Amino acid sequence: MRIFTAALATETNTFSPICVDRRAFEASLYAPPGQHPETPTLCTAPITVGRRVTREKGWELIEGTATWADPAGLVNRATYEELRDEIIGQLRAAMPVDAVVMGLHGAMVAAGYEDTEGDLLWRIREIVGPDVLICAELDPHSHLTAKRVAALNFAVYFKEFPHTDFVDRAEDLWRIAVEILEGRVKPVMSVFDCRMIDVFPTSREPMRSFVDKIMQIEKDDPDILSISVVHGFMVGDVPEMGTKLLVVTDNKPEKGAALARELGLELFSKRGTFMVPQIDEKEAVSRAMAATAWPVVIADVWDNPGGGTAGDATVVLGELIARGVTSAAIGTIWDPVAVQICFAAGEGAEIPLRFGAKSAPGTGNPIDGTVKVVKLVKNAEMQFGESLAPFGDAAHIVLDGLDIILNSTRAQSFDPSLFSAMGIDPARQKILVIKSTNHFFASFSKIAAEILYCSAGTPYPNNPATTPYRRAPKTIWPIVADPHGPERGAA
Repeated sequence: MRIFTAALATETNTFSPICVDRRAFEASLYAPPGQHPETPTLCTAPITVGRRVTREKGWELIEGTATWADPAGLVNRATYEELRDEIIGQLRAAMPVDAVVMGLHGAMVAAGYEDTEGDLLWRIREIVGPDVLICAELDPHSHLTAKRVAALNFAVYFKEFPHTDFVDRAEDLWRIAVEILEGRVKPVMSVFDCRMIDVFPTSREPMRSFVDKIMQIEKDDPDILSISVVHGFMVGDVPEMGTKLLVVTDNKPEKGAALARELGLELFSKRGTFMVPQIDEKEAVSRAMAATAWPVVIADVWDNPGGGTAGDATVVLGELIARGVTSAAIGTIWDPVAVQICFAAGEGAEIPLRFGAKSAPGTGNPIDGTVKVVKLVKNAEMQFGESLAPFGDAAHIVLDGLDIILNSTRAQSFDPSLFSAMGIDPARQKILVIKSTNHFFASFSKIAAEILYCSAGTPYPNNPATTPYRRAPKTIWPIVADPHGPERGAA
């Protein structure tokens, strides 16, 4: 067997002011053929898992480019076309192939392309023809479009949020692909539109039990090859935005459709109960100050670079300063200019500095003060599962007793190693302020005495009922109360 694999991924917040060009991909991951590292990244696990599987099978794996940009706003049109055509050209050169295995995200939007993954997959299908297997692993915070369903033989999405299972799902992807290539199964995809948009952390109920249930169904029923909840991405203003339920069967379309509908309506029945309750910055700081066990983690959930925001909001930091808090560490404030100033000053310097809150309204006010530059790190990285996540050139500064990390590559706070990489012991801090919706939980929960979920400022449109969508469907919950109506009752 000859199998082609590649990856092209980012997550597009169409409301974000930060556009993505080729430099953004190169800053996060750009690996030409054969240069992907041994460790996988979030959307490139099909490549590293594929190396092992094809080696064991004695098959040939032909690697194309693997590239990923951290979430932000629209992708520059020329950048998308250039990266797409690079991979398409590599596939043409590799022909003939028996299969194409892709690592994608599923929420990329480029200028002029509302459905970039659909565009890419259709171009792949046109090259390989109707009989060659095309499959992909994707992030659930994405858009499952009709064009993608028509181009793919099957898809597998991460089940966990935080996404701790991207390697496990790549294993699933390859297991199913091998069964297809060896003639044992025939995949059929069934999709149910839940007609909703929500946030579904699997670190708490009710989503924890729901994911456990679908995994048990996969284990118990040989007809069911895979079940995925496509969460949707609420700040992707595109026509097919929303939550979908995907069931892949072994040539049992009616059974798959019935199960997708049953599970989708069950998910819909729990709408509005998934997300962790949130408090504002004043209550979060008050509760953290009153705590008797530490560290207390304040998660600034809506200034999350993993959702496409800048990560430069200062609302929580401003509250800490106003309340005279010390023994707190903030990771991170994105400000490449301030980082550059700190690098020019050097470690140990004390300088006047203005930083933060430059990207958009609702992110607080810039912080002014005399800071001490404690530590400077070029190309800083933190752990994310088995992978390393870059956060660029970074500076550890101290202002009024607060340890603050300034970074030059936007990245959410995945792991406490974010702090230790900059010379800060996170376990010795009373308060840790981080920027992430839920990916932080798997690692920070191991050291946190308490986690507070904070909604501070308005860097991210987080209420779909009032978000000013122009292209997204208006017939989904919570924009309307019950888009299923009598149809739901007939289930």
